[in-house]
Amino acid sequence: MASNDIVTAGLLVIGDEILSGRTKDKNIGYIAEYLTAIGIDLKEVRVVPDDEDEIVAAVNAMRSRYSYLFTTGGIGPTHDDITADSVAKAFGVAVMEDQRIIEMLLTRFKPEDLHEGRRRMARVPHGADLVPNPVSRVPGFRIENVIVMAGIPAVMQGMLDGVAPSLQTGIKMLSVSIRADSREGDIALPFGAVAKAHPDVIMGSYPFSDDRGPNTNLVLRSRDPEKLAAAKEAVEDMLIAVRGKAA
Repeated sequence: MASNDIVTAGLLVIGDEILSGRTKDKNIGYIAEYLTAIGIDLKEVRVVPDDEDEIVAAVNAMRSRYSYLFTTGGIGPTHDDITADSVAKAFGVAVMEDQRIIEMLLTRFKPEDLHEGRRRMARVPHGADLVPNPVSRVPGFRIENVIVMAGIPAVMQGMLDGVAPSLQTGIKMLSVSIRADSREGDIALPFGAVAKAHPDVIMGSYPFSDDRGPNTNLVLRSRDPEKLAAAKEAVEDMLIAVRGKAA
């Protein structure tokens, strides 16, 4: 587990439909913003197909690298929903039918309608805890630092809300955005010099265009409010100097 200062996460997006383009992922941005807001740094996102070997390899690589690994997709009722089996294999444990999930399913379906496909949604790795699903009831699961969630955005969001209170979080990343009123190329060198002088502050430039023409947003990020304020002042002074030379 990471220190109390920095907690990290990886995100594994599972599904052939994402890689083929049939489904446009709506979860990555949401999860990134959500984790940042609660003090967890999302460090890596991978997308893998519905292939057991690919999922197992990715789970084992990422769960050892980060404080938490979140996965989305592959926990539904169809034959290609193999996330539970793959995560179990990654941990070297058996897959079991969880009676708690069966009981949840019976609140939605008659016993005679609880066919093999639907029962697949009750299969979780041995020893896993359940992740509540306030939207459609069928939960995700958590085993050690791996949190397995649905791919449907509304369901995933409900699961994330459910698991968030149990997560260790670190010092939140603070950020400021400065409108440069300059082209990115015109400020690249002086902005780089400011970034070099403030190594504890993450700085990035993001060009855009509006009705006033080409422009740039400069985004500064740090966990230290004093260092962030000092860097912000240095960037603003730099921009004043650049505009003065251009005048």
